[in-house]
Amino acid sequence: MKRAIITVVGQDTVGIIARVCTCLADEKVNILDISQTIVSGYFNMMMIVDVSGRDADFDKLADLLEKKGEEIGVVIKMQREEIFDSMHRL
Repeated sequence: MKRAIITVVGQDTVGIIARVCTCLADEKVNILDISQTIVSGYFNMMMIVDVSGRDADFDKLADLLEKKGEEIGVVIKMQREEIFDSMHRL
């Protein structure tokens, strides 16, 4: 299984989760875990996803998600799980 970490941050609006999840489903990305909070009107979501069902490469998916974020007014970033783990190891 190839896992990745996706973060979504921006002002809260209706449909952020639905639009991000629909995009991931269209790209054959399985959501393994998801957490979201809203603090003072700001939306923050972190997802752990399985990208092993995809045909296209990781960078193309990261670019697609970044564009989707621009479209809906949030910032979406995706990192490989091993890079995320290395960056956050003490």
